[in-house]
Amino acid sequence: MPVLTRDEAQTRAQLIEARRYTVHLDLTQGDATFDSRTVIHFTARTAGDTFLELKPATLRSLTLDGHPLDPAALADNRFPLTGLTPGEHELRIDAAMHYSRTGEGMHRFTDPADGETYVYTQLFLDDVQRVFPAFDQPDLKSVFEVSVTAPDGWTVAANTRETGRTEDGRRTFAPTPLISTYLVAVIAGPWHTVRTHHAGLPFALHCRRSLAPHLDADADEILDVTRACFDRYHEKFDEPYPFDSYDQAFVPEFNAGAMENPGLVTFRDTYVFQSAVTDTQRQARATTIAHEMAHMWFGDLVTLRWWDDIWLNESFAEYMAYQVLSEATCHQDTWTAFAVARKTWGYDADQSPSTHPVAPDPEAVPDTAAALLNFDGISYAKGASALRQLVFWMGEKDFLAGINTHFARHKFANATLADLLDNLATATDRDVHAWAAAWLRTTGVDTLTPAVTDTDTGWTLDVTRTGSRPHRITVGAYDQDLLEADTLVLRERFDLDVPASGTDADPVTASATGTDPVTASATGTDAERPSGTASDADADLPSAGDTSAPAPAADPVLIRPGRRPALLLLNDGDQTYAKVRLDPASWKTALRSLAGIPDALTRAVIWNAARDMVRDGQLPPAAYLDAARAHLPHERDLSVVQGVLAFASQQIADHYLGPDDRPAALATLTALCRDLMRRTEDGQDPGLRLVAVRHFIAAATQPDGIQDWYDNDSVPGGPLLDPELRWSILHRLAVLGATDEAAVDRELARDPSATGEQGAARCRAALPTPEAKAAAWDRLFTRDDLSNYLFTATAQGFWQPEQNELLADYVPRYYPAAAALAARRGPAMAEAAGRHAFPAYAATPEALALGEQHLRETDLTPALRRKLIDQLDALSRALHIRSTP
Repeated sequence: MPVLTRDEAQTRAQLIEARRYTVHLDLTQGDATFDSRTVIHFTARTAGDTFLELKPATLRSLTLDGHPLDPAALADNRFPLTGLTPGEHELRIDAAMHYSRTGEGMHRFTDPADGETYVYTQLFLDDVQRVFPAFDQPDLKSVFEVSVTAPDGWTVAANTRETGRTEDGRRTFAPTPLISTYLVAVIAGPWHTVRTHHAGLPFALHCRRSLAPHLDADADEILDVTRACFDRYHEKFDEPYPFDSYDQAFVPEFNAGAMENPGLVTFRDTYVFQSAVTDTQRQARATTIAHEMAHMWFGDLVTLRWWDDIWLNESFAEYMAYQVLSEATCHQDTWTAFAVARKTWGYDADQSPSTHPVAPDPEAVPDTAAALLNFDGISYAKGASALRQLVFWMGEKDFLAGINTHFARHKFANATLADLLDNLATATDRDVHAWAAAWLRTTGVDTLTPAVTDTDTGWTLDVTRTGSRPHRITVGAYDQDLLEADTLVLRERFDLDVPASGTDADPVTASATGTDPVTASATGTDAERPSGTASDADADLPSAGDTSAPAPAADPVLIRPGRRPALLLLNDGDQTYAKVRLDPASWKTALRSLAGIPDALTRAVIWNAARDMVRDGQLPPAAYLDAARAHLPHERDLSVVQGVLAFASQQIADHYLGPDDRPAALATLTALCRDLMRRTEDGQDPGLRLVAVRHFIAAATQPDGIQDWYDNDSVPGGPLLDPELRWSILHRLAVLGATDEAAVDRELARDPSATGEQGAARCRAALPTPEAKAAAWDRLFTRDDLSNYLFTATAQGFWQPEQNELLADYVPRYYPAAAALAARRGPAMAEAAGRHAFPAYAATPEALALGEQHLRETDLTPALRRKLIDQLDALSRALHIRSTP
């Protein structure tokens, strides 16, 4: 099917204005298709030709201004509209549409727990044509008036309040304000619903009936977070919430974390927790709630004009979610979680071949297929990090003033990066356009490296930056506690500006002298050395590339006497987006006293520095594991524990160490987890104990211990095994060859839920027999009957480092099989095939060469090609790390 190009969208937006859609969906026509009847009122500004997007099972009829058009004219999911005359027009379309099992369009799901069926729409980015015909581009906003006919006993919800229903099961909903086509939403099924009111609006939560007890258990928590964020956004934003209700639906087999449909946000229903969870998981759910609510302003009220500005949606929602959650709820440490769980996603994406600017040039996003590829760690995490740096530089008061001007000028309309920068500029005397050029139009991660020198009278700091961006950072100076040698105390923090001049080949240096009061002076390259002043809350940051005029000279300073700090940390507080290094003395202190640093975010910055050094081949993976073994048993922040363990297991043990070194790594991880379990035997920290148990299971190399847990339905000292832990143990037993398909069948009979089906699929694919692998391969790449979630579960079970000999013949089969699947099943399944079904364990020169050959010679869909490029780069990185002494 052809994708919409930017040029086509611009041409169509110049020709027509979409005024109103009246959409009726009939969901009583069976389990394969539903009926879609649509009336579109639009205006043609001039005479001309255009087209409508539509992907029907059957196009029954189409009329323009009462005149029938030939359904056979539909080609490649486009219907041509030729010879339009200036003025008002009316299109009427009657079609049958396919239900989806890939999470695109109108997804249909039957719950194995009780046989109940549910449907929901996911129309992002260009999937509206799978549900109803549309002029599908974000800048053709319109009013949508939706009605739905559903079976008896079903609940139906849409973007707006229900206004009526008829005896034949038809429900009507209030017209929406002007919104984009991709934001229209409908859910239908026998949902369990929790309702309340807040600020004069109806709020609701929806989930499958089989999840009702779990939603009811958490409803107060979810609604408390929702209300707190809602109120906090109204304190920050002048524009009130722009829609007439706020429903949150937890839907099955959802591809994303959530979707910001106005008035009806959809979430993956794994956020309805069915097993024990940690506080960090609850915080992650709360962050997603806050993120989607921020979209009601960033994305829904004011919408991007074209997909090159997706960061206007995602980066802002990401930043606002973490900030508002930390201000308005019990989750006070959100930025620590961001540092270890999200920002690293941005760093990794930004160092891959597919990196792109946060705000790419429009020409770099020529069509919707290219746009879809940019929903990644750059548009989310790096963009949010850039905004955090912007707020640190210009101040939150001015930042919010500019944002509120932006909302007022563009509400219910579309805007661009240029519009946003102009609006921010009205609130500050800072050169935000130059800042944006340096931060939003460039790629890659800068690296900040310190050099600390003792002098006769004090100490000095030189910061060298490779990269191109200006940075305002906080520097933390720490000393050993006089009473506790392994504890560090903060001596002082001071801000430092690193200017924008210089390149990777010609790095800049910012210099600071330890003083009381602290001042810092910045220097440029050898050729151009503007001097700087002490950095404080109101100091300006040099514009990108502006090194021609020297800044005022620094005031005379009083040199601080005494020795240098035991540990000096750049970017303390994590306010900028850059890799940081530690000087040798500070790194030695960190290795000795990392767990004794008082602030969790400071510890997270150091752990991220160590992570980056491993990925860059500057720190042996075993040294990272040794640091984790030494300090993690004493770590007090659960986000840090989870982040370090995830990197140690999923990257170091699974990829960065070769087969000969993997057993020792797993032994280190299990020993570390035992230490954490011993620390939590008193029951005072069940979240930490749960994390330790999960990682112990995943790293187990012998079945005996975890088999006893499984048989006894409990870990000694707790916890009792819930379904998630039972499936985790059974999966690891399957990998180790210590169970069989009969045991999987018995566990599925015990847990016949949707998550049980996924657990069973994962376990069956992990069994180390030729028959199990052949059956899993057939399900993945031949039969095409797996839903998106069951495909992912099967793929996650298939490739296992412990089964290299059994899997070797499948590695070359992967590329042609994945290419064919992506062409047949579309972008969502292509992404799943590239992410989850890729043989990432096979980090060998031969596997890398094979993949690169297929990239050169195979015709791949854009979604799959993008994933494979990054996966092969990850293989190359793993090989480099393995070969580094």
